[in-house]
Amino acid sequence: MIIGLGRFGGSLALELVRQKTDVLAIDSSPKLIDQYSEEVTHAAVADSTDPDALRQLGVHRFKRAVVSIGADLEASILTTSLLADFGIPNIWAKALSRQHARILERVGAHHVVLPEHDMGERVAHLVMGRMLDYIEFEDDYALVKTVAPAEAVGRPLGESQLRSKYGVTVVSIKRRGEGFTYATAETVVRRGDLLIVAGKSAETEKFAELT
Repeated sequence: MIIGLGRFGGSLALELVRQKTDVLAIDSSPKLIDQYSEEVTHAAVADSTDPDALRQLGVHRFKRAVVSIGADLEASILTTSLLADFGIPNIWAKALSRQHARILERVGAHHVVLPEHDMGERVAHLVMGRMLDYIEFEDDYALVKTVAPAEAVGRPLGESQLRSKYGVTVVSIKRRGEGFTYATAETVVRRGDLLIVAGKSAETEKFAELT
């Protein structure tokens, strides 16, 4: 179930449908519901802050819900709170700011995302560094895609001692014309190989600067 069909909610709904997932889409805008009605499993115009309206739609029977309401902070918070009251075990909510995120967590959201902030942070890392891709998780942990540094080329990963030197773990490797494969201590790195490296954010960033 997705409540709110703005750019984020609409894109999410279409991707879930592409992955063969049934989607109930709810929005207060008839125009948006008309736009997505033939794309999703079910679509309904409703006020998501009205518990009776949500109950009539069977919202309380869902196991997963996403609140992707845009600029209306009050509606976002009230809707999230109602879903929590219904006992939905897995609630995702979109936040517009850190403060908004904290409130959503307090009223019952199990997962909170800040799409614009997270994307801005990710692009900043890509623009400023040598990374080809960057994903940061909780507890300051990150995955980075980067080109293999010269000191790792021509040697098995076990001998290059990248983990002890830089505090990172090479988890996957990709050669030209091939797909990614799991990396082992015996994997010999070649010039131009792409590496997926895991570790603390600062350490993965420093490692990427070696290329």
